[in-house]
Amino acid sequence: MTTRHDTPDIFALSEIHGPVLRPGDPAYADEVTGFNLAALHTPDVVIGASAPDDIVTAMRWAKATDTPVAVQATGHGANFPIEQGLLINTARMTDVAIDPTTRTATISAGAKWSHVMAAAAPHGLAGLSGTSTDAGVIGYTLGGGLPVLGRAYGYAADLVRSFQVVTPDGRLRETDPQHEPELFWALRGGKGNVGVVTSLVTELLPLPRLYGGGIYCPGEHTEALLRAWADWTRTVPDEMCSAFTILRLPPIPQIPEPLRGGFWARVAIAWPGLPAEGEALIAPLRQAAPVAVDTVEVMDHAALDRIHMEPQDPLPARESCLLLRDLPPDAIRTFLEQVGPAAGADHPLLMVEIRHMGGAMSRPSRVEDAVCSRDALYFIDSVGILAAPPAAEAIEQATQQLYTAMAPYGTGRTMVNIHGTPGDEQDRARAWTPEVYARLRHDKATYDPSNLLRYGHAVTPA
Repeated sequence: MTTRHDTPDIFALSEIHGPVLRPGDPAYADEVTGFNLAALHTPDVVIGASAPDDIVTAMRWAKATDTPVAVQATGHGANFPIEQGLLINTARMTDVAIDPTTRTATISAGAKWSHVMAAAAPHGLAGLSGTSTDAGVIGYTLGGGLPVLGRAYGYAADLVRSFQVVTPDGRLRETDPQHEPELFWALRGGKGNVGVVTSLVTELLPLPRLYGGGIYCPGEHTEALLRAWADWTRTVPDEMCSAFTILRLPPIPQIPEPLRGGFWARVAIAWPGLPAEGEALIAPLRQAAPVAVDTVEVMDHAALDRIHMEPQDPLPARESCLLLRDLPPDAIRTFLEQVGPAAGADHPLLMVEIRHMGGAMSRPSRVEDAVCSRDALYFIDSVGILAAPPAAEAIEQATQQLYTAMAPYGTGRTMVNIHGTPGDEQDRARAWTPEVYARLRHDKATYDPSNLLRYGHAVTPA
């Protein structure tokens, strides 16, 4: 491995069209900083890739010098600091090409979902985005991609038709179900363990609008709303997508009034069907507890961010998750004991959410992939903001207590994109079943035997 005091000659990187920076260069800090400010990257070299050829050159150099490689587009998933090695920043590669005839999009490595939405909307089309369209498409999809409309349409990885990828041997490859199918399998749900994706082709949805938003109740009504929502989720059609959220929001200008500084229970709704049908379906939720704010309405699909209202500005966050087999009364009671009103308004976790899974997310992909969350009926994740050391300690303690308490109701697995800071191999392996993890290790040994791609949520070669 390289060290910051003994960096290999980077003359070979002079062919790269984007910037090639080392610690101390004026633009270095900006180039390595991602959305999640909890991970402070300090690589020996960072390149700002502007085209696939730049990534090919970088990977060949990394192989020749045995330099470990990490990749970052937006940095929403930057929960692990990159120290030493090479960081490839793909944020400049934002091209999106829409084919309205085949209803597909060709998306470059650094494009955000907002870029896809803007390009697809004039054609009445949309992509399977997650809760924030500010996130990068590639990293999100490589981890499976948990869409807002997942119950209706499945995982983002399910809609991918092909990838262009640079493997650690420096080869630019095209892969789809017919060409290198094992590589195609490993890229859909196996995260970035077998190569650096330069672009993908994915199907789009003919869905210019949807019925969605949030139903907010004061925090003291958390239990009533949660129990009503849990019962309601057992009756709704697959197309109804929702999540129950507890929010303890800080009094900062970025949060709109009247939510700013408040303690709230929310049900987020996304319904792709007729608005009148959606309105009838969610009527019991509006009657379950006093509603303070109701933002559920017909919206353009490009306005999807208004449903979950995730932060738009970079911040230091601690995230974690757990897949749940079910949500029985005992699980609800345990959840409320940990993060409900009795835990206090000053509980350190900003957001704790239970997502309704199932529906299309429970069905196998048309082409087999490495996504391992199809047996979960619910999914819990949490976010704490690491503002200062005391806060960080409190957030870590609250996170551990929450997931220890909820573990009896879990499948034992996590989702790789929302796993949080990856631990040892046993911890990282929780994102997959033992069978899938073993297969990923075999593929890792095939495509990356030197383990160049070993940062973050890495799989160890067999």
